[in-house]
Amino acid sequence: MAITVYFVRHGQTYLNRYNRVQGWSDAPLTAKGKADAQQTGKELAAIDFDYLFSSDLARTMATARLLLAADPNTTIKEPIPEPAFREEFFGYFEGQNSSEFTSFMSGAQGSRWTFADMFSAWGPDKLKDTVAAADPYGDAEDHVRFWNRVGKGIDRLRALPDGSTVVVVSHGVTIRSIADHFGYHTEESPRNGSMTRLTLTPSTTHVDFYNQLKLPK
Repeated sequence: MAITVYFVRHGQTYLNRYNRVQGWSDAPLTAKGKADAQQTGKELAAIDFDYLFSSDLARTMATARLLLAADPNTTIKEPIPEPAFREEFFGYFEGQNSSEFTSFMSGAQGSRWTFADMFSAWGPDKLKDTVAAADPYGDAEDHVRFWNRVGKGIDRLRALPDGSTVVVVSHGVTIRSIADHFGYHTEESPRNGSMTRLTLTPSTTHVDFYNQLKLPK
């Protein structure tokens, strides 16, 4: 037996729309972001899930509540906040224009690179360490701090009753980092409202699908 986990990226926020580094900073969902969440909630209504966890940031909690509102079958009333599933913390760079941030971090590559390009070229751990090393205040998470936090969340999921089905509302970099960490390497960042499914056993983690707006048949 195993635990089935559907990771959902939150709906679009205004900082997403304005191309800003978001991290632990927060912004309300846009109209599109609310529609993202509602559509995903309709998809997940086909799944009889036992638990709904969410990063404790406002945008994920709002998305999780919209998922519940779109599911007429669920008996879950509120998402369970879990700080372990927060986005990567970018420290000094929070709120910066994403293009300026990428240009600064990528150096010689300049404006030709996107954040997704850096992720693909360096891998999630080196990227986190590079951001942390560049933060003059030393607040940004390096890969050790990130995985110490996220790992506790994965352990919490793995400890749920055998056979549980779980939805976790989280964030783009966190979801892509988790997928990459467990062997699913891709150049795609998760879209707002997308679903990524993992199967957890006591000793293994398998990425079943990634970055889907509709449940695979």
